[in-house]
Amino acid sequence: MNRELLMLVEAISREKSVERDVVLGAVEAALAQATKKLYAGEVDIRVAVDRDSGNYETFRRWLVVPDDAGLQNPDAEEMLMDARERVPDVEVGEYIEEGIESVPIGRIGAMAAKQVILQKIRDAEREMLLNDFMSRGEKIFTGTVKRMDKGDLIVESGRVEGRLRRSEMIPKENLRSGDRVRAMIMEVDLTLRGAPIILSRSAPEFMVELFRHEVPEIEQGLLEIKSCARDPGSRAKIAVLSHDRRVDPIGTCVGVRGTRVNAVTNELAGERVDIVLWSEDPAQFVIGALAPANVQSIVVDEEKHAMDVVVDEENLAIAIGRGGQNVRLASDLTGWKINIMDAAESAQKQADETDTARRLFMEKLDVDQEIADILIEEGFNSLEEVAYVPLQEMLEIESFDEETVNELRARAKDVLLTMEIAREDSVESVSQDLRDLEGVTPELVSKLAEGGIHTRDDLADLAIDELTELTGQSEEEAKALIMKAREHWFAGQE
Repeated sequence: MNRELLMLVEAISREKSVERDVVLGAVEAALAQATKKLYAGEVDIRVAVDRDSGNYETFRRWLVVPDDAGLQNPDAEEMLMDARERVPDVEVGEYIEEGIESVPIGRIGAMAAKQVILQKIRDAEREMLLNDFMSRGEKIFTGTVKRMDKGDLIVESGRVEGRLRRSEMIPKENLRSGDRVRAMIMEVDLTLRGAPIILSRSAPEFMVELFRHEVPEIEQGLLEIKSCARDPGSRAKIAVLSHDRRVDPIGTCVGVRGTRVNAVTNELAGERVDIVLWSEDPAQFVIGALAPANVQSIVVDEEKHAMDVVVDEENLAIAIGRGGQNVRLASDLTGWKINIMDAAESAQKQADETDTARRLFMEKLDVDQEIADILIEEGFNSLEEVAYVPLQEMLEIESFDEETVNELRARAKDVLLTMEIAREDSVESVSQDLRDLEGVTPELVSKLAEGGIHTRDDLADLAIDELTELTGQSEEEAKALIMKAREHWFAGQE
């Protein structure tokens, strides 16, 4: 019988062009599955078939787990302490085995064994096809829509299938069975049955790769696409840089009479593309990204990684775009938060900031308005700047003598020290249950303490906008944290 088994293995191996060991592995799995049915619990069975004789042995095995972890599956796990009574040098993560009676091949249900073996072979064939496809190094998957699967499209290229999820399609794009489709290969998930290649037509990387195909200069290294932002099916922006002064980056990507950019637009269901010149200067980059709007002035806030961009009334709507599209894409492209405002709004904001700084200096440094205004005119906006900028910079202020400068710096340092002590006292008053809450960092504890939030219930009582204003978190982060804080209110109610 064992010789017949080996002959069958050889025949299947040749017929399916699958390695002999893969077929033998399928036989082992079938025998193990049949043996498991003889036991009531979730036991772990291993079968070892001798590759030469066809004889096989069967083992029941247990995974060794730490003593303090407990047994999740007593039928297939053994605690380290007990396992070492049987195998003294065994370690956590290893297996201990016990030989058991093998199930005769004649008692295995022929259909069940056949199904297991064929499935293993299909998996092996699928993996070989997939490995062959991926070895080509292609980034764009080109195929034909084969069928719909729970809203997703299954796209076939040769004998390899990819999955284009509904969320990764271009909105309002109507694809049907038989249509030719191109999409970006985002990942390969071998745990997915049928179509393990995950595709996307909405990812910015897809547009970048399409331009790479249409513009040879990118492949040659003369041009580089630095970033890309998309509103799929509607509008997109790409930032390009030339590594050769003789090559115009924008004109090269547009092509003669727009042929290159039009090819990309046609592939993406008419999505309009703005091509922007990348710049090392963040302000210049943002100005270019906001095109076609003309920018009057721009103020960069490095600490908040944000820019206030001033445009005139005529350019305000253009800069913002329909539904905020233009400024949102520019922000995504550059990585900076962009605040669009007209001249009046800018002047009002500057006046408010000046007034805030003036009150801060007058109150904390105990100076009159004249000295506070001098500090503001010289570019000082915080107590930290007064206390710690190089002494020589402050001595260059014509209105201040050395004695005044030293006095201002000393007062600023004293105030900061007092504020830090008060902050530490406030932080110490924060309850342990709030400190231990998932997602609460030491930095967050400090901000919560400054806002008078000292307990988990205090946090749970906050509205989302209150928490975002207090901590600077996004709405999603604030919502998740508040819901986490409220969990104990509902514990035991299910």
